[in-house]
Amino acid sequence: MEKINKIWQQKTSLLFGFLSFAIFMAVWIAISSSSAGKIFASPAKVCRAFAAKSVDGVIWTHITASLSRALGGFSLAFVCALPVSFLMGWYKPFRLIVEPWVKFIKSIPPIAYIPLVIVAQGIGESAKITVIFIGSFLVMVISIYQGVIGVDNTLIKAARVLGSHDFQIFYRVIIPSSLPHILVAMRLGMSAALTTLVAAELTGAQIGLGQMIQEASMYFQMDVVLLGILIIGIIGFLMDRIIALLERRITGWQETRTV
Repeated sequence: MEKINKIWQQKTSLLFGFLSFAIFMAVWIAISSSSAGKIFASPAKVCRAFAAKSVDGVIWTHITASLSRALGGFSLAFVCALPVSFLMGWYKPFRLIVEPWVKFIKSIPPIAYIPLVIVAQGIGESAKITVIFIGSFLVMVISIYQGVIGVDNTLIKAARVLGSHDFQIFYRVIIPSSLPHILVAMRLGMSAALTTLVAAELTGAQIGLGQMIQEASMYFQMDVVLLGILIIGIIGFLMDRIIALLERRITGWQETRTV
């Protein structure tokens, strides 16, 4: 019975996914066929733009460049966010010093740092990765920190009663309990990285999806603009699904609704 329910749920998900895509395409065609068609290119025009840029491989060069920047900034932000988040959640003096600054910097859009980054690092790849790093780092720090301080205090007290020292509590209680929040932070961080990508490529990029969108907008090539936007959205969706799959496998012990 459980197997039948699982198969039914999968078929239902596929059906609603197809229905959602069909509605999206119908709305897209309707908008492109109206007076807004000059700005909102039709699916056929976008497909032709993709085919034209695929023939000479230009689109793949843009995708590779943007993806490497997004993943580079995200990975660096994740590695730095983990220790900062755990220290904030575990040591109150550290939290009192760092937390106000994290919240202050979080309220500033990453795009506002671009002039400072350009002056400090020029217009190379490091500048783009830095802008993406800023956007992802702060989002992940706050999410992971909330997971650390949300750990059930009863578990910590029980571990202390059983003779565990701080490192054992941290390794055996805090990290496993915070794991769902860490994976959620990864999803939010990747989303922030892709959101910041176009702004990061304002720092003088020669290739990349953001650069392609900007250049196309200058020549009013709205099919190419829409193509770039859709590709960024598709990459973000696929990355989110990969992390969600990882989340289900690692935190299978936790009772959650299907994502």
